[in-house]
Amino acid sequence: MLITLGIVYGDIGTSPLYVMNAVIGDAGKVGALTPDYIIGSVSLIFWTLMLLTTIKYVLIAMQADNKGEGGIFALYALVRHRGRWLAVPALIGGAALLADGTLTPAVTVTSAIEGLKGQRFGEFIFSDSQTVVMLITAVIILGIFLIQRFGTSSIGKLFGPVMLLWFLFLGIAGALHLTTHLDILKAFSPVYAVQILFSPDNKVGIFLLGSIFLATTGAEALYSDMGHVGKGNIYRTWPFVYAMLMLNYFGQGAWLLNHYQDAAYRNLATINPFYTMLPDGIRPIAIVLATFAAVIASQALITGSYTLVNEAVGLKFLPKMTIRHPNNTRSQIYIGLINWFLCVVTLGVVWYFKTSEHMEAAYGLAITMTMLMTTLLLYEFLSARWSRARAALFAGFFAVIEVIFLAASLTKFIKGGYITLLIMVLILMLMIVWYFGNKFRERYQDESEYVTLTDYLEQLQTLSADESVPLLTTNLVYMTKVKAGYRLKRTTMYSILDKQPKRAKVYWFVTVNETDSPWEMRYTVDMMHTDNVVSVQLYLGFRCSQHVNVYIRQIINDLLDEHVLQPQAPTYSTMKTRRVGDFRFVIIGEKPAGLLNADAIPAWQKRLIGGRLWLQNITTSPAQWYGLEFSEVIEESVPLFIQRPKQPRFTTFKVINQKGVNDHADQ
Repeated sequence: MLITLGIVYGDIGTSPLYVMNAVIGDAGKVGALTPDYIIGSVSLIFWTLMLLTTIKYVLIAMQADNKGEGGIFALYALVRHRGRWLAVPALIGGAALLADGTLTPAVTVTSAIEGLKGQRFGEFIFSDSQTVVMLITAVIILGIFLIQRFGTSSIGKLFGPVMLLWFLFLGIAGALHLTTHLDILKAFSPVYAVQILFSPDNKVGIFLLGSIFLATTGAEALYSDMGHVGKGNIYRTWPFVYAMLMLNYFGQGAWLLNHYQDAAYRNLATINPFYTMLPDGIRPIAIVLATFAAVIASQALITGSYTLVNEAVGLKFLPKMTIRHPNNTRSQIYIGLINWFLCVVTLGVVWYFKTSEHMEAAYGLAITMTMLMTTLLLYEFLSARWSRARAALFAGFFAVIEVIFLAASLTKFIKGGYITLLIMVLILMLMIVWYFGNKFRERYQDESEYVTLTDYLEQLQTLSADESVPLLTTNLVYMTKVKAGYRLKRTTMYSILDKQPKRAKVYWFVTVNETDSPWEMRYTVDMMHTDNVVSVQLYLGFRCSQHVNVYIRQIINDLLDEHVLQPQAPTYSTMKTRRVGDFRFVIIGEKPAGLLNADAIPAWQKRLIGGRLWLQNITTSPAQWYGLEFSEVIEESVPLFIQRPKQPRFTTFKVINQKGVNDHADQ
């Protein structure tokens, strides 16, 4: 449970730093607040957390786990068999979640450091300059991203205790002020939440929900992190977290009820009640705790982004990327490309928006899209377990709420939301090109480009025994897809037999299949009535490493134990017990050379296919993806002929000066 506090609640746990600040901003200035506006806003926060976070995510969405894993991609893996269209909400939701994630480190760290402005530390008074705040924020954020490659298991042990202290601080600080104005307890009634949306005291009307929504932005991350800690720990810790958050919000509301007309505050356009309500002696402690909490929130979001991208790669939503494991913790991964993408974008957000107030305008907009897409997928999940009508009633209720939140958040578009949407659209376009380009490539693949492996068994065995051909390797491994009926691409057999005969003692044809189960690992071996031609089907969960060289060695040892393979212990080796011979891996890459001849394919589909192949060639190479950087790898390129082009035929030809013939012509 302590670990859960450190991993799961960083994002939602730092929301008291900026939510009430955004609510005050909607009123225009502190003096424009009214008791009904303050109580109604706190009521909206309470019921938003109750409906969206507690009921939708904790009680319902967490039931939709894929072998313990959660998140929008795990949910999609559970329901994708119910319709191809479900890929669309999964793509949109995943892109939105990644885009919104770029803002979390920026807004949380900036909000925490802004508490330093004007603070006295002995004889030293901290600067009021926002530039100084931005510099410190940038250094902290850069430091967070720099340490990712080394892993965070050691400092991760501190996350739980720090977050426990943070939540206790939130609750105690809020409770102390709550008792100063008990009228704030009226916020428990949903009547005040509804009334304030239509009250003349609320100058922005329903668009107030755009600021209120910031209180629940960590709900989707809570669902995604379920696989790291187990749903049981979230069930046991969420009531504590919810109580501490609401105590702090109620405390901030009570403080505002007491001080919104004070001369020192009423003309301020913005104020952060979280810091302002604290005594001067306690405020430095709050700033330190808030900074640590912001760092933990950022860390949780970064590692969550790695997990999300890893799942997207497994589901073929994104190109393959180099994935590293910084330590022996299975679930901890590092994706350099994503790390530095997030770093650049986050630092860009800090320097573009400058203040947390401006960042709040962009924050939360895209996450409403993710929540709405999750609701669509949940409908399909629940309709398989409940009646269609009951599932529709549940999904419809939350869809209406989320559409209202989305509409309210759209007011932030001009103020900065366009940045979030721009990032989301860029990520979504990348996903669309990769996913649908792959689908169209498979749809239009010319069947003549496939042959049957069993038709070539005799030639492969003859070649293996032909000592007139130099032996290339003991085990020749082709990373290729063998479909039903032993169908595989002609280019594979062409590489072995035609290009330059490749003689090996054992020919391996390895197919890697990603499964819907996160950690599934199994394989099947088909010897095809031979002792040296092997078709291997690897079944790996979408969160498993695809380092094939490790798996192949294990498979060969298994087959040697069962006396399925002939012994292949090398004559010379530094390892006395070595039983496995040498390897050569062959990877055949495709180039879009044949696309121009595919006249029957719509131009937009050609572009998607070409874009997919382009992305494949500029991202992680298959050798890196399969963990073959230090193995003997042969990479061959072949043209991708989606449709075989028409062969030109000469209408006439003429042969002259043929031996023994003066002039010979043949039409």
